[in-house]
Amino acid sequence: MSLNSPAAPQPGGQGLGFEIRRTIVLALPLVIGQLTSFGMNFVDTVMAGRLGQIDLGAIAIGSSVWAAGLLFVIGVLITVSPVVSQYDGAGRRAQAGEATRQAMWVALVLSLMMFVVMRNVEWIKQWLDVEPEVALLSIEYLRAISWGAPALCLMLVLRTFSEGAGMTRPTMYVGILGIALNIPLNYMLMFGKLGLPAMGAVGCGWATTIVFWIQLFALALYIQVRPHYREFALFSRFSRPNWTEIKGFLKIGLPIGVMIFFEGSLFVGAALLIGTLGALPIAAHQVAINFASMAFMVPLGLAGAISVRVGNAMGRGDPEAARMAGLVGIGIAILFGVCSAMFMLLFPEAIARMYTPDRDVIELAAQLLLLAAVFQVADGMQAAAAGALRGLKDTRLPMVYSILSYWMIGMSTGWWLTFREDFGPQGMWYGMIVGLCVAAVLMCTRFWRRTEALKTETYSIDLNR
Repeated sequence: MSLNSPAAPQPGGQGLGFEIRRTIVLALPLVIGQLTSFGMNFVDTVMAGRLGQIDLGAIAIGSSVWAAGLLFVIGVLITVSPVVSQYDGAGRRAQAGEATRQAMWVALVLSLMMFVVMRNVEWIKQWLDVEPEVALLSIEYLRAISWGAPALCLMLVLRTFSEGAGMTRPTMYVGILGIALNIPLNYMLMFGKLGLPAMGAVGCGWATTIVFWIQLFALALYIQVRPHYREFALFSRFSRPNWTEIKGFLKIGLPIGVMIFFEGSLFVGAALLIGTLGALPIAAHQVAINFASMAFMVPLGLAGAISVRVGNAMGRGDPEAARMAGLVGIGIAILFGVCSAMFMLLFPEAIARMYTPDRDVIELAAQLLLLAAVFQVADGMQAAAAGALRGLKDTRLPMVYSILSYWMIGMSTGWWLTFREDFGPQGMWYGMIVGLCVAAVLMCTRFWRRTEALKTETYSIDLNR
C-alpha cells in the first residue's frame, strides 16, 4: 500500500489488522513531518546552547510565548482535517475545498492577531522576574519571528486540508524542507557567517520566519500541481467570506483551540515560572522539555491520522469503524509511550549532552528527563484520544477537561510544589505529570462513552454539528 494513497472510504468490518496497518501507513508521514518540523526547534535549542545560558534562556522564554499563541491557532485550524475527512468520506470533495477556503479567512485573522501580540511583549520585562538580558533578547526574538505568522497560519490550513484528504506525505515534505533550510540559515544569522552580522537568538527568529514563507509557497505549489487534489478544486476560484460557514467552522474549532491552548500552556506556564528561578533552571528545563516535546511529536502525528480515520468512518456512517480506529490509535500511542519512557530512563545524561557542554545544565536536565519519562504514556494516551474525539467533532466537553486537567490540577500542583514546598524546577514537572494523567483518563473515557452512544444514533455530515 502506498504511503500516499488517499483515505478513500472503506467498508466497515475490515478487521483489527487492517486498521492497525492503515493507521500506521497514514500516520508515518505525519510523524516524520511533525518530527522534522519540531526538528527546527531542536536545532534552535542545540545551536543556542553553543552561545551560552543567556541566548538559550532567551529562546526558551521567547519560544514559550510564541508557542502559547501558536497552540491556540493550531487548535482552531486543525479543525480543517476532520471537516475535510468527513466530506471526503461522503464523496463531497468540492464542499471540502470550499470549507478550506473559508478556513483561510480565519487563518488570516488569527495571523494578524498573533503578529500584533508578538510585537507587543514588553510585559516580559515587567511581569516575569527573569534576568534583564534574557528578557530583552527574548523580546527581540519574538519581534523577528512575528513576521512569519501569516505564512505559518496559511501553511497550517493547507497542511491540515491535505491530511484530511488522506494525503499525508506533504506534511513530511514541508517538515524535511524546513529543517534542511533552518540549519544553514541559523548558522549564518546566529553566528554571523557569509558577511552577515552575528545576531544570536534574534537571528534564530529571522531564520524561522524565512523558513515559514518558503514552506507555504512550496506546499501551495504541491497542492496545485498534484492530480489527487483536482476534485477538491481548492484554488479554482476565489471565495468571499461566508459567515455561516465560518461560524460553523469556529463552533468546532474554537473549543479545540482552547483545549490545545490549555494543554500547551501548561508547559508554557511551567517554562515562564521556572524562568524566574534563574538562568540555570530555565536552560536545563529547555533541554529536558525540548527532548520530551520531540518525543511527543510521534503521538501528535498519530493523533492526526486517528482524526482522519475516525472522521472518514463517520463520514460514511460507520460508527463501529470509528470506534475501532480510535481504540487502535490509542493502543499504538501507549506502546510508543512505553518505548520513549524507557529511552529517557536509560540515557538521561547522554540526551542532555546533545544540547550543551555546560556540566551544571546537563546534571539538572538529566534529573528533569527522568520525570519526563514518567508522563510519556499518559501524554500519548491523551493526545491520541483527543485526536479521536476531533474526528467525531466532539470538542466542547474535551475543552472543559483540558481546563480542569492542565490548569486547575496540573498548574496549581506544580506552582504549589515549586514555590511553596521549595521543590525547585522539579515541582513544575510533578504538576505536569499529574495534569497529563488526569487528562488521559478523562479523554479516553469520553471517547469510549461517546462511541458507545453513537451506536444508537443516526449520524449525518453537518459542519455546524
